[in-house]
Amino acid sequence: MNDPRQVPSPHVAAGSPTAARGPDVAAGPPDPLRLCVFSTVALLGWLLGPWALVVFASVAVVGYARARRAGLLRSRCKLGDTRLVLAYLVVLAGVAAAAIIVPFVR
Repeated sequence: MNDPRQVPSPHVAAGSPTAARGPDVAAGPPDPLRLCVFSTVALLGWLLGPWALVVFASVAVVGYARARRAGLLRSRCKLGDTRLVLAYLVVLAGVAAAAIIVPFVR
């Protein structure tokens, strides 16, 4: 892996230069993985209402957008590419916002 903006694999060989650096060496911008996880948990909590999903997904979009501008290209999120993660989070926020607005339009 030559690009320092890439998230290193958790399965790094013991003798590799990446493993020699140790876990305390910063490899680049922070990966806001927890924000993706929080948004997914909020999705599962849809029964409590879409408000939580709007809040968590919006916070996650801001976090991932900042990380992407700082140079993060790959996330530890299952989707991998930060563009896919951002698209996923925007769709979640949009669906939740629609679920909040639709009852008032009828």
